[in-house]
Amino acid sequence: MKGYQAFLFDMDGTLVDSEPLKGLALALACQDFGASVEAVIYQGVMGENWQTVTGHFFRHAGISPDLDEFNQHFRTYYEALLTDRVSLNPGARDFIHALKAAGKQCAIVSSAATWMVEQILDDLQLNGLFDLVITQEHVSQHKPDPEAYVLALSRLNLSPHQALIFEDSEAGVIAGVKSGCEVIAFSHAFNGKNDLSQASRIISSYEDLRL
Repeated sequence: MKGYQAFLFDMDGTLVDSEPLKGLALALACQDFGASVEAVIYQGVMGENWQTVTGHFFRHAGISPDLDEFNQHFRTYYEALLTDRVSLNPGARDFIHALKAAGKQCAIVSSAATWMVEQILDDLQLNGLFDLVITQEHVSQHKPDPEAYVLALSRLNLSPHQALIFEDSEAGVIAGVKSGCEVIAFSHAFNGKNDLSQASRIISSYEDLRL
């Protein structure tokens, strides 16, 4: 691991335990439109683009709300849930600090909207630890397309073999592999339906890693 110059992290599920909160916020927003749906169905589309995620919930809920209006309801719930409940995954903070102390570059490469990423970074006091942040708004193609990781490598002026990617979804792992980088997958209680087999290694805590 010492040979890598940069470490690229997906945000939701990979660094922070936010995926159950996102599923809950989606379910609560559906309730505002008169539908009852289980938050756990988010497991089936975790890591996909927002259109796929919302479409999945709308089909299960049997609703067809205006997307902008739905997004406002979702945002209200998700912001509150993040403020109250979001937490870093085991060992993540110490691992990132160790990387920075060793002079490594660190980046966030997320399919989430910029406001989601910025709130998590603020809530968990992670600002200043990352040399680069790539979000949904920076790319036209989302995971499993590798565009976000290719963009990150370009901005960091690195070749794929110089960077290590951390992901927690099937779409994210595929995107990382397609970029040419090695990928480590993070396993947690909410991503059991994701095929992580293309990753070179699967961990459940950053305490398992050593520089």
